[in-house]
Amino acid sequence: MFFILSKTLNYLVMPLTIISVLFLLAAFLPSARWKRRTFVAGLVVLLFFSNDFVANEVMRAWEIPTVAYTAMKPHDLGIVLTGATNSGLTPNDRVYFNRGADRVTHTVQLYKLGLLKKILISGGTGKLVGEEDPEADKFKAAMIMMGVDSADIMIENQTRNTWESAVAVKPMLDSMHYKAEDCLLITSAFHMRRSLACYQKAGVAIEPFTTDFYAQPRTYTPDVLIVPRYEAIGLWQKLIKEWVGLLAYKLAGHA
Repeated sequence: MFFILSKTLNYLVMPLTIISVLFLLAAFLPSARWKRRTFVAGLVVLLFFSNDFVANEVMRAWEIPTVAYTAMKPHDLGIVLTGATNSGLTPNDRVYFNRGADRVTHTVQLYKLGLLKKILISGGTGKLVGEEDPEADKFKAAMIMMGVDSADIMIENQTRNTWESAVAVKPMLDSMHYKAEDCLLITSAFHMRRSLACYQKAGVAIEPFTTDFYAQPRTYTPDVLIVPRYEAIGLWQKLIKEWVGLLAYKLAGHA
């Protein structure tokens, strides 16, 4: 039940959902006064969430910064969270990545630079219905193609979300005698706070390595400050999904 709620609840509070509801109310409410009020409210909400500067600033504050490779110490194990492939595309003789592919490419860089000895990929499928190959298997295939020795890759491919991943990975680390301080958690910058909370709750106080940044350098040009952009709404959708997910995990005692 928690898995289903965590996947569906966030859609109810997404900006596009709120904006659509307000405009629908403006169209169908019998009262002229409330028609006007809901229309104005919908317009204000739309302009706010489509402002690129505001969205970028909030994302900049939320994402955890990364560090230069030259400033890093070697780690025994890198734990890579999945969530960066597209499913259902054909032909199925290759891996289809979305923009989260940094999770894979930066992990391979860490490995080839000698900053990781081994890699553990965690993640099955997060689909509510239907079946597909586990994402961990897809990540592994891509990493091998990029030159990582298959003997240096381990997978956990049964979990459906970040909390399940943390719970499954903890006994694996214990059985292989890995200490948390010798491991590195690798995922997208927007997803790192929730991931760290889950792993720490599961008893793995791990160091983060963030990838796949959505925030851009701060600019003050008119197109950023004034012109509405649908990309800004996309940033808010991503942020709100994380916030709702983190709240749900905390309420459930998972973070």
